[in-house]
Amino acid sequence: MAQPQTADAQDEQGEAPPTGECELPPDERVPGEEPETSELIGLFVMKPESQTATKGKDMTFVAKVDSSNLLRKPIMKWLKGKWLDLGSKAGKHLQFKETYDRNTKIYTYEMSIIKVVDGDAGGYRCEVTSKDKCDSCTFDITVEAVQEEQQANILEAFKRSGDAGEDAGELDFSALLKKREKKQQGVKEEVDVWEILKAANPCDYERIAFEYGITDLRGMLKRLKKMKKVEPKKSDAFLRKMEPAYSVDKGKKIQLSVEVTDPDAPVRWLKNGQEIKPSAKYVFESVGNKRTLTINKCNLSDDAAYECVVGEEKSFTEVFVKEPPVTITKLLDDVHTVVGERVEFEVEVSEEGANVRWMKDGVELNRETAGSKYRFKKDGKRHVLIVNDATKEDVGTYQIFTNGGESKAELEVEDKELQVLQSIADLTVQSSEQAVFKCEVSDDKVTGRWFKNGKEVQPSNRIKMTHVGRTHKLTIDDVKPEDAGDYTFVPDGYALSLSAKLNFLEIKIDYVPRQDPPKIHLDTSSTGSKNVLTVVAGNKLRLDVEISGEPAPTVCWMRGNQVVSEAEGRVRVETRKTLSSFVIEGAMKEDEGPYSITVTNPAGEDKAELFVKIVDVPDPPENVRCTSVGEDTAVITWDPPSFDGGVPVKGYLMERKKVGSSRWTKLNFDVFESTTYEARKMIEGVLYEMRVFAVNGIGASQPSANSKPFMPIAPTSEPIRLTVEEVSDSTCTLRWRPPEKIGAGGIHGYLIEYCKVGTDQWVAANQELVDRNQFKVKGLPVGEKMLFRVVAVNIAGRSPPASLSHPVTIREIVEHPKIRLPRHLRNNLVTFVGDKVNLVIPFQGKPRPLAAWQKDGVPLEDRSVGTRISEVDSILFIRSAERSHSGKYTLSVQIENMCDSADINIQVVDKPGPPIEVTVTEVWGFNVSLEWKPPKDDGNCEVTGYTIEKADLKTKEWFTVYEHNRRPGCTVSDLIMGNEYSFRVFSENICGRSDDAGVSKNTAVIGKTGLAYNPQPFKEKDMCSSPKFTAPLVDRSVVAGYATAISCAVRGYPKPKIIWLKNNMIIGEDPKYLMQNKQGVLTLNIRRPCQFDGGRYSCRAVNELGQDEVQCKLEVRVAQEKGDAAKK
Repeated sequence: MAQPQTADAQDEQGEAPPTGECELPPDERVPGEEPETSELIGLFVMKPESQTATKGKDMTFVAKVDSSNLLRKPIMKWLKGKWLDLGSKAGKHLQFKETYDRNTKIYTYEMSIIKVVDGDAGGYRCEVTSKDKCDSCTFDITVEAVQEEQQANILEAFKRSGDAGEDAGELDFSALLKKREKKQQGVKEEVDVWEILKAANPCDYERIAFEYGITDLRGMLKRLKKMKKVEPKKSDAFLRKMEPAYSVDKGKKIQLSVEVTDPDAPVRWLKNGQEIKPSAKYVFESVGNKRTLTINKCNLSDDAAYECVVGEEKSFTEVFVKEPPVTITKLLDDVHTVVGERVEFEVEVSEEGANVRWMKDGVELNRETAGSKYRFKKDGKRHVLIVNDATKEDVGTYQIFTNGGESKAELEVEDKELQVLQSIADLTVQSSEQAVFKCEVSDDKVTGRWFKNGKEVQPSNRIKMTHVGRTHKLTIDDVKPEDAGDYTFVPDGYALSLSAKLNFLEIKIDYVPRQDPPKIHLDTSSTGSKNVLTVVAGNKLRLDVEISGEPAPTVCWMRGNQVVSEAEGRVRVETRKTLSSFVIEGAMKEDEGPYSITVTNPAGEDKAELFVKIVDVPDPPENVRCTSVGEDTAVITWDPPSFDGGVPVKGYLMERKKVGSSRWTKLNFDVFESTTYEARKMIEGVLYEMRVFAVNGIGASQPSANSKPFMPIAPTSEPIRLTVEEVSDSTCTLRWRPPEKIGAGGIHGYLIEYCKVGTDQWVAANQELVDRNQFKVKGLPVGEKMLFRVVAVNIAGRSPPASLSHPVTIREIVEHPKIRLPRHLRNNLVTFVGDKVNLVIPFQGKPRPLAAWQKDGVPLEDRSVGTRISEVDSILFIRSAERSHSGKYTLSVQIENMCDSADINIQVVDKPGPPIEVTVTEVWGFNVSLEWKPPKDDGNCEVTGYTIEKADLKTKEWFTVYEHNRRPGCTVSDLIMGNEYSFRVFSENICGRSDDAGVSKNTAVIGKTGLAYNPQPFKEKDMCSSPKFTAPLVDRSVVAGYATAISCAVRGYPKPKIIWLKNNMIIGEDPKYLMQNKQGVLTLNIRRPCQFDGGRYSCRAVNELGQDEVQCKLEVRVAQEKGDAAKK
């Protein structure tokens, strides 16, 4: 298809002629461009049109946007349907191209679809946005299938053919053959070879092809394969699958059902590949072979693909949720207002939270393009568009669109009416008199400006303008002839003007010379010999210069040495009889320079010099950087712009944003004059970026390049509790605590510094940062007084130092030796045999004291007792304590003639030995008196008691009679008559009971007293009872496919008959169930249960005296197969 030429193609053909030099005839147009049938509105110069494409072919769509009136580069989006952004699909199939023509300032956008497929058909939309302007258009793509030409003789399709050029076709040697008479052949009937091939065996294909003249066997097999119908594979798991698609209205319910072959087969339902769990929204039903999924209250999130999985087979479908159209219940009303008022367009729709679209004069309004002018408000079904401070530009048609309706309203904005209480009047004055123009309006707050002959009047010593209340005055003292003219007062903000004329009365002289030399009457606001005209770039300059002279002078405008032409153009001169106008359309920087006007006639010549200065907004500031940071502050510095736009830079505006965010926050609303700014109220530990705008009298520049990311981080507070732990003749040990305030930067380490008293030279004691809160400063001079300080360091720098309040004298301090005996060692230390003993005894003294151990007044030489002595403590340790280790251990420390000692009593205890001489001293009735003597070995501690046991000589089983008996004797009572008893005694201490016992030397015999035994007659108990369950059935939830069992317990006599039921139906001889009864414990085993085995189970026990029944609920759930879910 023919495509419009892009800007690149125009550059290849040659540079386009400038505007205005040549024009095309009315009947010709630029090659490649489509003729415009109607005037385009909005931003598009050319819109893409709907096309019909052939499947497999390429197609291209072109859109052109005019950027001459745009402040920023437009952004183009190609969309399919409502929201699918095709920019993310760019690749081999979809290709996008963008070009720009600098001469015409037109952007050309192309979208190419390579090898169109059926899925490309549908509605498309292209949308262009630029700051506060937006435009869009729609087009459609229709895809048609390739039309194949049907050949009359189907056999010809398989003759020799191809694109071999001269080698194609068959060689004709018929001219060399002998001519023969042709035999008349009968007309053969048409034979359908393909029906023959479809019915034949594959082994006969070659024979049939030879018979009917088919030479392309490969092509024949391909076509035959396409003609054969592929029988759909019969599903083994499904009797009936789901339909390919279902449709449901929003808020309604829908049922998806399948029929499975195996009624016991587990079924899983998936939504977009994720398994669905049963809930109030998703209800699973299973009736026979039918499985149903019910989705209640469908919403847009239920618009998805669903699957039913049985084993390895699946049934797919798609559910489309139709959203009911949103209608407008309350229409928009037209609004008539005045400038500066707030306008609200209110509408109500049929559903809460519905999406609506606002448009003004066909241009969509949204939060991105509306800025601060428009605000959108949504309150339930009510939608409001708010227009702040209405102006004349807001006049137009406002529309709101929903997917089910639209409404429009007109906005009319009029200027505020201002009443003129007193208008200005014409004045006629003579030379040197005073002229006063006075007017009065209804609003005392209204300001205004005075104009003379269309130019604003500037105050001076002679001309004064006053505003008192509702009265405005213009006073001209010492009136001169040049003061004559038309004076106008224009109130600010109103389309109103009050005009009057000042006539100058002068005495005319009858004598008129025949010739008047030319004169240039140039009125500018500049002072000095050089008149300067300042023009903002892009604006129009028109300078009207009055000239006089008789006869009429000739006017010549020049720029340097070049004469300014009077022809049509951007820079031109317009001349009338007494007025010459110098015009610059769309002032540019190259128009700046000196200009001159010369008027000549026979009576003389006059000349005036002008300088046209073009001013613009400045360039962006440069080299924006962060020089320092604090806890929530950062100091930003930048360089002034390289070009100030011809007007001094007034100041700067700053913005900042978080890294990764697109929202810029203004830091100042009034211009900031310095190039160094301290940004405050930032979040510590967060990365920020800054940019700066330069502002001059014309406006604000473009933003500068973003600064490098920086993070506000404050140094930590000073370390606390700095103390001196130890001082020697060349070292000083310091200890401190971490800072109270650390912040997000953390702590990298500490730096220790020292200096001599009387100097300011601090010396770092450590080359690398210290992680610990303790440091020993070495190499200090003896006898000097030193000051110490500690600084915490992190990524933000050094913290305030923590200093000692007093200087430290470097000398060794003599301290008396002192042993700090722990409290638990001041009494006897009792330990058991075999336990470990580890005693740490701290001591102090300077210089380091000498320590020594003694046992019972003798130096400790036992190798089983180990000792270790350090600078501050000594350790005594015994790996396995023995009785021989008991005794008094003495630790002594000594410094020269000063010493200190401490005693530690260690008592190693063991179990005691058995009591001795256990004797039965007396027997009376059923009582026996025993006595014994304490054991010979008490285990190195006091015996705390005894345990007495008795044994019948018949059974020889020992039974405890007393425990913790403290006396060496006791009385044993309640003995059995006729038995003979023996006794034994164990001793006890803090280690426990002795291993052996002292056995009595003699025994005690309890004699009989002749009592007769009269037994009661035996009565047999009636055991008959009705069945009663002692343990009920319990509700269970089991996993499908795993064997399970439910059980209960029953009693009754005669033995009851047991009946198991499921859902009140008796379970017969089903091999799936196994029923057991072991001594009244009843168990029902279920082999490999499925979901159909769930239900209510009952157990009924019946005998001739009655019956009883218990029941439970069994739930069978499908196991979640994590592996299968992950694959899908």
